[in-house]
Amino acid sequence: MSLSTQSEAPETTARQWSPRVSAALLGRLAARAAAAAATKTIAVEAPFTGEVLGQVPHGTPADVAAACATAREAQQEWAQRSFAERAAVMLRFHDLVIDNAAEILDIIQLESGKARRHAFEEVLDVAIQARYYAHTAAAFLEPRRRQGALPVLTKAWEYHHPRGVIGIISPWNYPLTLAVGDAVPALMAGNGVVVKPDALTPFSALWAAGLLEEAGLPRGLLQVVTGRGAELGKPLVDGADYLLFTGSTATGRKVAALAAERLKDSSMELGGKNALLVLPDASLRRAVPGAVRGITSNSGQLCISIERVYVHAAVYDVFAARLAESLRAVRLGPSLTFVEDMGSLVGADQLAKVEGHVADAVGKGAVVLAGGGARPDLGPYFVEPTLLAGVSDDMDLCRAETFGPVAAIYRCDSVQEMVDRANDSSYGLNASIWTRDTRFGRELATRVEAGTVNINEAYSATWASASPMGGFKESGLGRRHGSQGIVKFNEAQTVAVERLMAIDTPPFLSHQQYATVMSAAMKLLKYAAPLIK
Repeated sequence: MSLSTQSEAPETTARQWSPRVSAALLGRLAARAAAAAATKTIAVEAPFTGEVLGQVPHGTPADVAAACATAREAQQEWAQRSFAERAAVMLRFHDLVIDNAAEILDIIQLESGKARRHAFEEVLDVAIQARYYAHTAAAFLEPRRRQGALPVLTKAWEYHHPRGVIGIISPWNYPLTLAVGDAVPALMAGNGVVVKPDALTPFSALWAAGLLEEAGLPRGLLQVVTGRGAELGKPLVDGADYLLFTGSTATGRKVAALAAERLKDSSMELGGKNALLVLPDASLRRAVPGAVRGITSNSGQLCISIERVYVHAAVYDVFAARLAESLRAVRLGPSLTFVEDMGSLVGADQLAKVEGHVADAVGKGAVVLAGGGARPDLGPYFVEPTLLAGVSDDMDLCRAETFGPVAAIYRCDSVQEMVDRANDSSYGLNASIWTRDTRFGRELATRVEAGTVNINEAYSATWASASPMGGFKESGLGRRHGSQGIVKFNEAQTVAVERLMAIDTPPFLSHQQYATVMSAAMKLLKYAAPLIK
């Protein structure tokens, strides 16, 4: 069902929007949640209308403990399978995701409110991650020879062992990508997984769990527990062997502290206040639509979206005018088609935060160049893409993460000022640089304090399977994607064999003589080391 951007919200239930997402389907998905005879449920809202989409079990700490135990039992057999056997499951999953894209696109949209074009990014991402790790896990994790303590006398090997059960706490903004994209490498590494999706968007994770089992994943290896993070976070930290969290920096601190108390490793992608830099030689024909994508993608509810725009004075007036005009032209609306450019915010709390940041800034003197208001005529949580000038340090919008389609634009007199202002933040997740001189852009990128820096793109170029992704400063710990995205789910072990004689003073030498001989050998090894394997 497609709705005009000028029409009012439909007088129909959210389930009736899609013939593919029936009450029966949602009931089957809810039944997949790891919950023992649940007596309480959680209502999942459809942001397009504010109606109840469906119900899922209100999971308990006991449910988390049981899920971890089930996943741990299934993991014992899974860890014995070859990389080729695990890869076969992931490649079948890859095909199933693509073949069933229409159904999961509807589910993602109905529970998150995002535009279909942004939901499709999740489908592509999960399929790509499945294919990538199916083909690379063995190369990253298979045993390999390492140089021993002393050449000739010792040989060493590095082994990787699954940690056991990986706990994943995923957010609502990318309910498929962030619940399953990290589960794929965790599973390829031989682990069991327990996912705790956000209570606002649980159906996407439940759908993916079912598809993984259809692809051949052993039953019970991937568990999904639905419920409130405040109630289930600590039990998951207790029951899992490793924690992966994506969400706010404030909550990430709590999860990291809980894990540290138990001497458990964790990794997390947290908040961002990401900067976009427009250099004086930038192609404005490319930079303006790039900035629009960076500000409005997923309605701005993206950790790596753009919230600060720094523009060189030489092009500021033209760029600001074009950007404001383009933001005003963004097509909003609730639709299960690819017509709209931007969808809804996820709920009332997010709308209140966005409206609060804009109102605070305007009340303190900021000027609205585009947008600035809600659109209740389209749905309860729609808001216009917004651009403000004159934002100062005393405004919430200046430094706090808004997590909505709102950006502040600043005039800068030099490239160095742009870099300094971009780095003047407690966050360091993503950045974007626009310049025709890409060689200079790469050099400049190394001076920006962010885990990913895109040149002539807002955010998507660095979201690559083979490249590490994560944040500096308060934007996170560890990395996802690439080798770091899978090695972290294993424990490294060194096994060494000593040959010929002990690494100790031989009986025919005194300790003093041994020290003299070894000191001379060390000087020789300085030159021979590059030749020794």
